[in-house]
Amino acid sequence: MSGPLEGVKVVDFSRVLAGPLCGRTLADLGADVVKIEPPRPDVSRASFPVLNGMSGYYAQQNSGKKNVSIDLNVPNARELVLRLCDSADIIVENFRAGTLKAFGLDYETLSVRNPKLIYVSITGYGQKGRWSSRMAYAPTVQAEAGFTHNTLKHFEDYNGRKRTDALSHADVYAGLQATIAVLAALKKRETTGRGQYIDVAMAAVLLSINERAHLDLAGVDTGAEPGALGAADGPHFVGPGGEEFVAAQSIVGSMTFPNYLRAMRRVDLRSDPRFCSADRRVQNYDALHAIIQTWMLSFRDLDSLDAQLDEAKIAMGQVRSLKDFAETEWAEQWGAVQEVSDRHGGTYKIHGYPWHFSDETLGPRPAPAFRGEHNAEVFRKAGLSEQAIQQATAAGILLGGIPTDALVAAGGVAAEAEENEDAQAS
Repeated sequence: MSGPLEGVKVVDFSRVLAGPLCGRTLADLGADVVKIEPPRPDVSRASFPVLNGMSGYYAQQNSGKKNVSIDLNVPNARELVLRLCDSADIIVENFRAGTLKAFGLDYETLSVRNPKLIYVSITGYGQKGRWSSRMAYAPTVQAEAGFTHNTLKHFEDYNGRKRTDALSHADVYAGLQATIAVLAALKKRETTGRGQYIDVAMAAVLLSINERAHLDLAGVDTGAEPGALGAADGPHFVGPGGEEFVAAQSIVGSMTFPNYLRAMRRVDLRSDPRFCSADRRVQNYDALHAIIQTWMLSFRDLDSLDAQLDEAKIAMGQVRSLKDFAETEWAEQWGAVQEVSDRHGGTYKIHGYPWHFSDETLGPRPAPAFRGEHNAEVFRKAGLSEQAIQQATAAGILLGGIPTDALVAAGGVAAEAEENEDAQAS
């Protein structure tokens, strides 16, 4: 693959989601990314469902990376990793604060050897303070940072019990913000010639992407003006063909209610005592919704309804499953879905690129690597002799490789983990 980051070298120590997403985004943009994986595989390799020994979850976050498996607890292992870090442009890690410092792989140590190094750490709450050592996963950070408080107002399961959002927003946004910061640091390095350390806290990220944080921080009750949140209050409707869709504007807000009147050619409703103010429209919400819904059902199809809503500046979006969305004309035109090989005759379907460049050709993503698949290739390029690579493998420093068909048939990741434990025990 080529791309705007071609020639940039990244060492990715991360696992699961936030860090791997940052590393994969850099790889998507053309960087040469080497993932360092310990003897116990990244737990996301075993995420459901597992196909031919590897999960689609792992494939989505790690396709396009080379993979080195190394046991840092074995003497002399650190010296091999230092070879990679000495020539790296970027280090990505998302362990608890201080974890890599214990191995002498922290920014302070590595930057002495490689002053141009850009080093990004992603944690729940940053590197300083009492919270820095807290275990952090997306659901727990989302709970702390006000995200869950908001979603619990709107999400219920089929039994009416409150539940949080199933997507790991804190991890995903942290990975993207880390990528943005790394690219900014690369630009700065062009001027100064020096790298720098970047501390990314998932909790701070959630504040930064909350476009309504100013309301909560000011203690503003958003219910004071019904429909004040505009698009966030978007009502659900059914189209003339039974399609479920969402309109992007509230039917009760003072700024948005007139748009519906224009769309319906019903300016008379402005003087209807049931709908003459936002408060009255909230009180009579069901009646207002029914009038609009009946009007919508009078169209011959959803496209003609959409055209009239668009004329009145009301956006709408059909409620689709992701699978249905992937089969739309738009998704095909954009290349919104890619297939990557599972290395055993099948493929994973994962998302495509979110950008198109006028002067770059990114091409399809390579297949996700097996743990330790590129041990020899990576260290050969780092200047290690064939004999030294063989000695490191024999010493248990370098591990993994392309698994046998028998290992895959026996259960893939789970079997590999058991095999590793047996080997270490012996």
